[in-house]
Amino acid sequence: MNGGTDMTLAFELAALEELAYPEQVFEDARSWSTYVGVVSEEPTYVVTNFTRKNRIRQDFFSGPRGKKESLEAVKDQFATERQVFIGTSEADEALADEVDWEYLSIEDAADAADWTVAASVEDDVDETEAGEKRDDWP
Repeated sequence: MNGGTDMTLAFELAALEELAYPEQVFEDARSWSTYVGVVSEEPTYVVTNFTRKNRIRQDFFSGPRGKKESLEAVKDQFATERQVFIGTSEADEALADEVDWEYLSIEDAADAADWTVAASVEDDVDETEAGEKRDDWP
């Protein structure tokens, strides 16, 4: 990632779900970000279940608020030089622009930070399993 380490980094939950190893991504992001968290329109329990399952320690999350209100609150609460929102859609990009956050697609972020996207791991597994299929199976 370019820029300084005085940064607040917010992941849209859907972006984290596209990554093969979200726990490692958070650990990596912590090494060059001041604050790292998750925002989503999903209910709080969905975000909490995902972060617990993946052993993610977040500095903030959206809670019962929507993404817009959450990003505004995070920006007010965590004063850093940069605020970067990693999302998955044009709507996420428009939201980032609306609340004055930098936007980065999950694909671009993964490429820049050398994170593994889950689809690439699934493709590798599918190819391996394809070669191991039983010939006698109906």
